[in-house]
This record gives sequence, structure tokens and C-alpha cells, in this order.
Amino acid sequence: MSTKDYIAFNESVESVESKFNTNLQTGLTSAEAQKRLEQYGENAIQETEKRTLLQKFMDQFKDFMILVLLVAAVVSTGVGIVESGGVTLEALSDGIIILLVVILNAVLGVYQENKAEDAIDALKDMSSPEANVIRDGNRISVKSTELVPGDIVVLEAGDIVPADLRFFESNSLQIEEAALTGESVPSVKDAREIVPADAGIGDRLNMGFSSTNVTYGRGTGVVTGTGMDTEVGHIASMLQNTDAQLTPLQQDQEKLGHTLTYLIIGVAILTFLVGVFFRGFPALDMLLVAISLAVAAIPEGLPAITTIILSQGTQTMADRNALVRTLPAVETLGSTSVICSDKTGTLTLNQMTIEKVYRDGALFDAADELNTDSTFIRSITYANDSRVDKDGTVVGDPTEAAMIKYALDHNMDLEDQLAKYPRVDEVPFESDRKLMSTIHELEDGRFFVAVKGAPDRLIERTTQIELNGEVRPMTDADKEQILAANEGMAREALRVLAGAYKIVDTRPEEATTETVEQDLVFTGLVGLIDPERPEAKDSIVTARNAGIRTVMITGDHAITAQAIAERLTILDPNASSEENKTHVMTGAELDQISDDELAKRVADYSVYARVSPEHKVRIIRAWQANDKVVSMTGDGVNDAPSLKQADIGVGMGITGTEVSKGASDMVLADDNFATIVSAVEEGRKVFANIQKAVQFLLSANLGEVITLFVGTLLGWVILEPVHILWINLVTDVFPAIALGLEPAEKDVMDHAPRTKQDSFLSFGVAPSIIYQGILEGAITLAVYWFAAEGPMATELTGEARHNLAETMAFITLGMIQLFHAYNVKSTFTSLFSRNPFNNKALNLAFVVSGVLLIGVIVTPGINSFFSVTVPNPTQWLICIAASFAIVPIVEVVKFIFRSTGAAEKYNRTINK
Repeated sequence: MSTKDYIAFNESVESVESKFNTNLQTGLTSAEAQKRLEQYGENAIQETEKRTLLQKFMDQFKDFMILVLLVAAVVSTGVGIVESGGVTLEALSDGIIILLVVILNAVLGVYQENKAEDAIDALKDMSSPEANVIRDGNRISVKSTELVPGDIVVLEAGDIVPADLRFFESNSLQIEEAALTGESVPSVKDAREIVPADAGIGDRLNMGFSSTNVTYGRGTGVVTGTGMDTEVGHIASMLQNTDAQLTPLQQDQEKLGHTLTYLIIGVAILTFLVGVFFRGFPALDMLLVAISLAVAAIPEGLPAITTIILSQGTQTMADRNALVRTLPAVETLGSTSVICSDKTGTLTLNQMTIEKVYRDGALFDAADELNTDSTFIRSITYANDSRVDKDGTVVGDPTEAAMIKYALDHNMDLEDQLAKYPRVDEVPFESDRKLMSTIHELEDGRFFVAVKGAPDRLIERTTQIELNGEVRPMTDADKEQILAANEGMAREALRVLAGAYKIVDTRPEEATTETVEQDLVFTGLVGLIDPERPEAKDSIVTARNAGIRTVMITGDHAITAQAIAERLTILDPNASSEENKTHVMTGAELDQISDDELAKRVADYSVYARVSPEHKVRIIRAWQANDKVVSMTGDGVNDAPSLKQADIGVGMGITGTEVSKGASDMVLADDNFATIVSAVEEGRKVFANIQKAVQFLLSANLGEVITLFVGTLLGWVILEPVHILWINLVTDVFPAIALGLEPAEKDVMDHAPRTKQDSFLSFGVAPSIIYQGILEGAITLAVYWFAAEGPMATELTGEARHNLAETMAFITLGMIQLFHAYNVKSTFTSLFSRNPFNNKALNLAFVVSGVLLIGVIVTPGINSFFSVTVPNPTQWLICIAASFAIVPIVEVVKFIFRSTGAAEKYNRTINK
């Protein structure tokens, strides 16, 4: 059974009572409650089945590149068995090594992703363990999981709302709903309201929502929804039904895997056909050559190297307060083109603060000097229920706490004053009159009445005004000036409250609005706002300069959202308010347009206000429909579905709910919006470094393919399979990993974000791989020819000459790739434009790989396994010189790219 389709907030209390067949005074009977519990189920969030460790491990093998490597392992093993004439360790070695690489990659992936998906658990944990209900005419406490529709729930300050409720009684009731609505200020509830059917969550003033917090007052309501039929349950359902998005990195790996597979198969077939039909080689021999060439062309180490680079990026981001939950998310931030951010707690401090003060007939900044003995500051701090803990923390309603903090910031000894002038009576705040009053006994026996509240309501009750310590009758001109100041602050999205007082000789017998809140003396106005984070504005400007657009999505009111957006430059601060208003859309307006229409118009809006969780998901999908990579930041329960829908969800570690953190790909440990921009820079660096590894490995493999292909056409047996495997899995691996530690290039944030059409081969990498692979193959072939058929060929004959030539080709190909690792530090920038040896890891990798390569050549026993001969010093010098030649040749080509403007075109540099 479900109650989610019933719109209780649009119905009268009597209608709700009838709908749920309950009694507002006596509640349900125990028997009826048990019957409904069986009918509707427990008041709990339903969990989805979690993936096992084995399922997570097997998911790592769904990547197309991994499947290609598994096929390569099988084929390589088959070729080894055919060539060896049986199953031997040597025959199985190639396949075993490739399989180990694949398994290592899977283990690393599972290790990083094993932080279990906990969003639904967190939702469940947020629920109240106990609830006060009326059953059988008695008030009792029951487990919140046992609540059923129709139960009568009693709430007091400090309670967690245990289910969705329609209030029928409310006494100064205020509920903090920021996690659901994004509003900084608690919602004032009024059971008498009947709310329009299309009202958003934040406007349903007669409703209480599961997992929100009662901050003030009391209330009683009818349970209208439990478990998955609550607003929180609706969000849980959205989380369960939101499909995980493939990250740009995963998409790139898919595309690269397909591209390489087609190319490799094409080259292998071409080699077979040319060898059989043009060179007349035996078909079986050419089949083995073609398969060997195909295996040689696969960059076996690339998936593992990519995982290692991402893991290194994860650690770097953690050091910068960005905690990454899934490896691909590291790079995804680097391709972000739109950051959709929640306002409250993300772009703002989620801390109400007094910003402007109107007193003594003038407007002041909150930081301006203040007389702490003035009746102005006493009126707003005495009529206040917030308190100061021993550690100095102000606890209470955010608006009232802001007034206390304002006084403390100006060194007011509030505790001493309240001890000297104790509260003896009060008129509590009520939503209909929007005022609160307290009565304090003075030392002379008289009484100080402090009043604060809505300016329009308070002015109606004032007859005098205090200006610079003097009290005089209030004139119409005074009222006009006060109202003008009120309107001015309201236009800046400040929440305005007024203060007033009076001193009376006797204490009223009964404190009521009629006996206390009359004939008051006006003291001033305070303008409050949840201010923007100081660092957020600079971060948004930095993001804009990097081609990234920031969009604000909030449940708060449009005027407040627009004001904060103008301060942060999300909206043009130099444009008129009316012009900026055209770039603000509300949830109600969103409901009037289709998804297709939204996708067409989404770029016209920078601020979305008064939106629901469903709206946030629609906005993100609209951007994604325009092929944008979208990052969503948020801290509330209401942000969780959109965090999961986004290409990368970013949660807040301090103020964020466990639900939002559980739905995120990355969590900001410091809740600092600026950390996102730092993470974007790190993400771009990670992608650039993966590109460098791709460029390095694929140009090396292309060089190998060209060497084998051309050598085969010329009738040369130029490299043994073990040589290729050694270079691919040993000589290449260390420099490729070291390239992942390259520092960010200084212009990394000067380029437009890469699009979903871009890949590892974009930004000039593809042409670089081609010409550099051709160079590597050409140099290797030249050295082989020089030793086998050129000037050096006369020194040896027969098998010895071939063995030396093959050895020199092996050394040259290996050494070329070590020198070439320095070339790929930048695709187009000269290696010598900065310190070429600034990457200590690359320097170490060069030495280690070089020593391993030389060790294979000179170590007895090992060199015979590799079928190589130890060259003499001159031959070593030829190999090293030929290998080093790759550096100056590539420098010349880079210069041509830069001088023709091709480099700037490929990089898509932003003109600022």
C-alpha cells in the first residue's frame, strides 16, 4: 500500500483526519496500528541488494581494453605453444605475464572502490529511533519504525521528525529543513495553512518531513507517509533508480580499446596477406608472425599504468582536501565543463550573519563601531532564546544566534548583563504576529521590555523612536525612512528584523501581546544573510577563465539566490537586477516546460531557485543532453539524487549529510568550494599525464609494429617475441608510471575543457603518436640495416651477424623509448623551455630501465635466453647515438607545430 499520491498539504485538517480514518484527540487503537503496520510495512528505507566483493572484482573485466588483453593472453599462449611444439613455461610466459597485469589492475580497482555505497544506509540512520504518539487516548513512546499512516505524533524542540506529517496543531513551531530544501533559516510551521497543490517542499508550511529537526516550539500532526512514501523515501528511491554514469575516462578507454583493436587486426591481416601473396612466405609462418605482431601492438601495461596514475592523483587530491571515492572520478573533474552547485553550505557558509544595521537614522555595516550598552543591541539580544556554550559556541535558532554573535563580536558582556537583568517573563514568538518579547527586571525595580520581530508588524506597535540616545515621538517621516531602509536591505536579499523596547514601572499580571507589545520605542533594524564563502568568488572566476561555467541550484528563494549569485559573479554584478532576473528560473517555472525544451534553454539560466530533488536531476540531464561533463556539488539529503546523476558528484565532508557523501564520487574534507577548482586542475593534470603515458606507449608500440612489419616485408627477422614483451612490460612501464608524476604544465588551466568527443588521442596526441612511432621504427630499422647489411655487416658473417644486428635493434628500440619519455613531457612545448630533469621519478625510471636493459645484454645466461650478443664499445655508441637522435628530431617537429599555429589550435587555448 502507498500514500505518496495523497496531497495532504492541500487538504483541510478535517479532510486529512477523514482520509486516514483516525481521531485527532485519541489517535489510533493499538489493534488498528498493528493492522496498518502489516498493511503499509515498517517506517524504514528499503535497501537495494549490495554488490559482493566478487561482483566488484568481475566488473573490472567489463572494460573493453581489458577484454582485448585477455584475448591477447589466450592468443599469445596459443602462439607460444605452437612455436615451442608443446606446453612449456616459455610457451606460457607471455600469456601469464599479460594475465598478471590484468589481475593487478582489477585488484587495484576493487581496492579503491571497496568503500561501499552507503547513501541508503545513511538515510536509514538519519531516522529518529523513538517517536511520541497518541494511541488509545494515551501519549506513549514507540519505535519510529512502528509508525503508521494515521498515527498522531507529538513534537517538541530537539525532536527529529519521524515521518511525514500534516500538522493540526502548531505553537511557535520551527523546523530546520536545510538538508531537504537548502534554506538556511528554519521553516516556521502553521497548521492552519492550506497550501497550493503545486507548492514546493519549502513552501509546505503545514507539513513536517521525516528526518528534519524541530528547533523551536511544539506541534502535533497526523502521519501521512512512512518509509518509502516519505520525501526522504522518495529521494532514496531516486538514488536506487539513478543509473551510474560512465565517466569520460571510462568512455575514452572504451574508444581507445575499440580503435586499437581495429587497427591491430587490420595491420595483422595486412601483414599476413603481404607476406603470403607478395613475399611467398608459408601461410602458417605468416599467421604466427601476424599474431605476434598483433600481440606486440597491444599496450599491455596501459590499464595498470592508468590505474596507478589515477591512484597517485587520488593521493595528491587527498593532500589538497579532496577525498576521491572512485578512481575515474580523479580525471573526470579535469574534463568538467559545468559545475552545478548547491547554494547553502557550499557557496555560502550556512551561517546566518548580520551584515547591515539601521540605527540612529543611518545605515551601518555590521563591523562598524557599536555601543554595547545601547537599547538597540539590548532589544535584539535580550528577546532571544539562543545561548552561549562554555566553549563559546552560540547554540539556537540561526537568526537569533547571529544576533548574539554580532553582540559578542563587539565585546558585549551579554552573560553579565542577563545575570544583572534576569528574564522574568516572556511572550513567545508566534507565526501570526511575527514578534517575540521578553521582560527583564532592572536594578531600580522597573522592568525592561525587549521586543524583536518583523519590521512591518513591530512598527505598528511603536509610538516613539530613539536616535543617538534621545527618545522622541515617531513621525510619519520616521516610518517612511525606516520602511525605505527595510526595503533597501530586502532588495539585497537580506532578512530584516526590527528591535524595540520600553521601560515600565510594573510587570503585567499576564504577559500577552496586548499587555506587553504596545507603545514601544523603535531602536533599529538588522539585515541578515547566509553570506557567500570568501574564497568562492575567486574560485568561480578561476573556473570561468578555464572555460568552466558555474550554475547555482538551490531550494532557497529566487531573490536570495539571485543576490548571492551576483555577489559571486555567477550572474553579472554590473547588469541590472531586472536583466539578471531573466537568467533565474524557479522550480514552478521548470514544471511548465518539457525536458526537451529545458535542454534547449538550459544554457540561458545560471540560477535555479525553489527547486526540488527531481528538478536538480532534470537540470543536470539537460546539460548532459548538450554533451557537457557536469559536476554537482551539494551537502543536503535533497542533493543526493543529483549528485549521483552528475558525471561527478562532490559532497561536503564537514556540513554534508552522510547521505550526500554516500552518493558522491568525491568529498571535500574542508567544505571549501575553492578545493573544487584545485581538484579540477589536478584532474586536468592527471588526464594530461595519462595522455603522456598513452602517447609514450602507443608511439613505442607503433615503432615496434613498423619495425616488425617493414622487417617482415624485407625478409628480416628483426626482433624476437621476448624482446617485444620485455620492452612492453619492463622497459616501458617505469617511464610510463613516472610520466604520471609529471607536475602540471603552467598553462593547464588556460585550455577549454575537453568535450565528450575528445579522447586520449585528442589535443595533438594522435599526430604525435604517428610521426614519433614512424621515427622510432625508422631509426630501429636503420640500425638493423647498418649492422646486418650496411658498413658494419662485413665484420661478421652468418648467424653471428644476424644476432648482432638483432641485438643492436633491440638495444636501440629500448633506448629510444627511454630518451623519448622526455619528449612526451609536453606534446608541443620544447623540452628545454624548462628544466628537463624536474621529474625525479622519470630520471630514476630512465636509470632503472636502462640498467635492466643493459643487464639483459651483458649478463651471462640471461643474454643467451634473450638470444643477444654483447656489442663492442663502438656498437654501443652507435645504438645510444641513434637512440638519442629521437630528441632533436622531435624538437624540430614541435617547433614546426608551434610556428604554424597548429599547437594552439590543437590545445584550444582560451583567449582571456
